[in-house]
Amino acid sequence: MRRFTSLAGIALALALSGCGSSPKTSATGAPLVTAPITIELDQKIPAKSQGVMVRGDERTTFQVGFGRLGVTCAKTRFEEGYTPLGRFKVNAILSNDRFEMDPKLIAQSGKSKAELRETLFKNMNAIDFKGDGEIGEYGIGYISLEPIDSVKQPFAFNTYDGKFRWYSFAIHGSNNEKRIGEQVTGGCLNVSEPTLKAMLASVQLGDAVEVKTDGPCTP
Repeated sequence: MRRFTSLAGIALALALSGCGSSPKTSATGAPLVTAPITIELDQKIPAKSQGVMVRGDERTTFQVGFGRLGVTCAKTRFEEGYTPLGRFKVNAILSNDRFEMDPKLIAQSGKSKAELRETLFKNMNAIDFKGDGEIGEYGIGYISLEPIDSVKQPFAFNTYDGKFRWYSFAIHGSNNEKRIGEQVTGGCLNVSEPTLKAMLASVQLGDAVEVKTDGPCTP
């Protein structure tokens, strides 16, 4: 009888342990990111640049594009056309369906959260940056990244082409999937729509992102 009780107790403990180890999920039921998102840029063959997103036992590998002029070394500077290396944290998540932003940024904007939720991403994605008549250059979403233990990024809220927007280093989509994995951006990291959908469903404010390279960087 004692042996039965002992075995039953072990079984109960294992069952409770199993319940406690279930992966956490977002409000939509998507698994949350459980490790820093790592991105390795290949400067010799940009199409081989890849990122990895871990969500519990699920490991997603994805292609990444980066700055048309190359990369700047960690803790040095931000400059148009270059992708900065280093460690970052998510400080805003913007799409037509989702709005999350560091409260300090909301205060900095001078706008209400409700107004930013309604207009910010729409404004940003309605701008024709290349002047070719095409808009939607961020694709379906924009995940803003703040440096960790690095130089302060000089980006801020401003008005461009008459539209109030947020300008920062980010992971975002594209209105041309052929550009994913190329060295063509203004410095941001571009990813495909399926990858961005997964990120928008799982990434949370404060999640870490590490950007590295296989070669030299511009100081």
